[in-house]
Formats: sequence, structure tokens, C-alpha cells
Amino acid sequence: MGPESALTTAKPTPIPTQEEDPSHQSTSLLTFSTEVPSSPPHKPTATAIFIALILVTCAALSAASAFAFLFLSPGKSAHRPSIKDGQAARSLKKLDHPVVLLISADGFRFGYQYKAPTPNIRRLIANGTEAETGLIPVFPTLTFPNHYSIVTGLYPAYHGIINNNFVDPRSGAVFNMGSHDPKWWLVPFEDRVDTILSYFDLPSSEIPEFLTLYFEDPDHQGHLVGPDDLQVTEAVAHIDGLIGRLIGGLEKRGVFEDVTIIMVGDHGMVGNCDKKLIFLEDLAEWIKIPAEWVSDYTPALSIRPSKDVDPTEVVAKMNEGLRSGKVKNGKNLKMYLKEDLPRRLHYSDSERIPPIIGMLDEGFKVEPKRTAAQECGGSHGYDNAFFSMRTIFIAHGPRFGRGVKVPSFENVQIYNVIASILNVPGAPNNGSWSFPRSILLPEA
Repeated sequence: MGPESALTTAKPTPIPTQEEDPSHQSTSLLTFSTEVPSSPPHKPTATAIFIALILVTCAALSAASAFAFLFLSPGKSAHRPSIKDGQAARSLKKLDHPVVLLISADGFRFGYQYKAPTPNIRRLIANGTEAETGLIPVFPTLTFPNHYSIVTGLYPAYHGIINNNFVDPRSGAVFNMGSHDPKWWLVPFEDRVDTILSYFDLPSSEIPEFLTLYFEDPDHQGHLVGPDDLQVTEAVAHIDGLIGRLIGGLEKRGVFEDVTIIMVGDHGMVGNCDKKLIFLEDLAEWIKIPAEWVSDYTPALSIRPSKDVDPTEVVAKMNEGLRSGKVKNGKNLKMYLKEDLPRRLHYSDSERIPPIIGMLDEGFKVEPKRTAAQECGGSHGYDNAFFSMRTIFIAHGPRFGRGVKVPSFENVQIYNVIASILNVPGAPNNGSWSFPRSILLPEA
């Protein structure tokens, strides 16, 4: 997208940084306190949108160095890292500057690392730092919103990518994440790894400070067959083999211990089958929902009524029907005005977010009407309080302690962690300045 992109929006109302936000079991952070919050975020820019798009496609391999200039340098704080006494960052042996490689395995649910033999991923865990019970994605737990949050440190209401597919109500511009069909992804995973390794054949001063590597798996298999199928196990084993290929290549070049590897996913996965369906046609006794009102059916039912219809009335009638006992699985869906959603979701302060949002219970889906189609696979996008939506955070490098386990945290914190490692300036965000000091080793 160029600088004249139609996907622009008004600046949303500022929301709290992590220090100001009340604690919640789904967004638990490392224990710390601070009075140095990140600055309120600015409206999303075309540059930020372009950069996040690169992350979630293979094009990141050729433009990774540009990412480094988006990150924030950490604010000063007197707080000490939550690490063992006596540990300090390890000195670089061969490289003359820090290098961060951010790896994203799409749909890598927390726990997948135990589904198959994963000696290479476990090597990173044993010699690095892991979120012990997983990384918490932002809501909605979808691919594009979460990749944007990882590389900007912003919640979707702030970076503007509020769903995988949406329409900007001001300009009418359509955002579509495109196809995940494997036939459109022409660069084999192994070639992507080798391209990353080729950067380390450059003179040290020319090696980019920030590189990204993206794999579409195991998300693809998870959608097809659900998280518990053998195909997912095989996909996880393949990803581990790719990590081994990467480690081997870095070791051959003598830079493995110098390079910071951060391996994450964007969201988890949960199984769903036909018995977990809710049909909007069953609400006809209370209210009819025209198809043109619906921005997205599942997993966050998103409705933008016509301008002559009061959203409050729509929510009231839908909830009345859902609670009546006459709608199959109705109790598993609750409708909200977006401003009434739980504050922890940070999903109201953008005009791109439709005024009505339906929150589904884990694994349930909404469809307009009954069909003969049979479906039983996997989904994500649900409330990030569900453990099944968690993914991985595994980090290995000079600033990360060996064999360290940290509590779960939201992925908006990663932005400041990378900024701290690279010591580069950038833009304000929704993370907390103190967080990197709670997870990173102090510089010697």
C-alpha cells in the first residue's frame, strides 16, 4: 500500500498502557510496577501497514532490514530484570551489532511443541527464555490483527487492522488478507530459511539488524482437520526440522550465539464440528439480520446495521432470542455494543470495528442458515481468554537467560523487547516500557 492508501481512519480515543490496565487472568504479565508508561499511540500510517504486511508474507525476506527503524527505544527505568542474580547479557563473538530474527509459525498453538519430536525447538527452549504457559494474542485472535500487533506493539483498534477482512466505513476501501491456498505460496519453506542464512554471508557491517521469517503452517492443517489430527503433528515436526536447518546454518557461520532468535505464533487453534453451530435464521421470531449487515459471522459475529436502525435495539432483540431456549446453542453466543465489550479486549476505539459484536463460546460458529454442508475442522479468532488461543514465545540470544520460564504476556509487549535489544527509535505503542527489563538480561 502506498502513502495514498484509502485505508485511513481518525485517531481513536487513547487507551491505557499495560501499566494502567487492570489485571486479568487472560492477560497476566510479569510482576512489575512502573510509572513510565508508553506514550499514547498515533493513528496507523501507511508505512506501518506495509511493514506488517511484509511480515506475514515471504516478502519479508528481502525487506527485513527496513523493519528495524519502526521499533521503539526503551524508556529509562530503575527496575531490575526479573532474572537470576548474577546473570548478564553475553558479549557478541563475531557480529559487530545486535541482530534479531523474528520467526512466526502461523497457528502454532501452545502445546504443539510437545505433539511431536521437536529437538530443535526444545534446544531453543532449554538454552533460552520461554513463556511458560504461552503467548497471549490480541483479540480478535486472527492472523493479520496479531501480526500487526507484534510488529507495532499496538492493539487492533490502534493499528487499524481490526480483522482479516473488513471494509473501511469512511472510504469504502476493502481490506482482504488474500488466499492461504498453498498453490499461491511459491517459495518453499526451506528456501526461505536459506534466504535468511544468506544474509549472514554478507560482511558483518552489512547484515540487517532485523530479519523476519514466516511459515503458513501449522495453521493450514489446523483449519482442515483440527488441532488434534496427525496432519498437525506432522506439520509441527516439519517446522522443527526447518528450525534445525536454521540453527545448523547459523552455527556453520559461527553466529548462532550472537543472533537473537524470537519464535512466536500469531494465535492458537480449537476444534469445531457441526454440533457447535448457531444459525441466525433461528432468530427470525425476534429480529431478522440481513446479510448486508454482517461484516463477519465467525468467530466474532460483527454487525453494522443500516443507518436508520438503532444498534442498541438490535442487541436487545438478539440477546432476547438467544436466551429464550428456542435457538439451538443460543446460550453460547452473547451480543454486545462494542463499547460494552470487556475492557481487557481493547476492541472498541476504532470506527472500523462494527457497532455490534457477538462473542462466541470456544469452538462455536455462526452461520446465516442451515445447509447440507458437513464441516469439522479447526478455528481461531475467539476471546483471547481461552487457553486454546494461546501460542508460543521462545527466545534465544545474548540478552535472554538460559532455561528461563516467564509468565504469559500479551504479544503487544514484543515490540518493546525487540526495540530494547536493537536500541533503535520508533513510535509510541500500547506495551509497557518496563516489560523488557523484566525479561531481558542487563547489558554488561
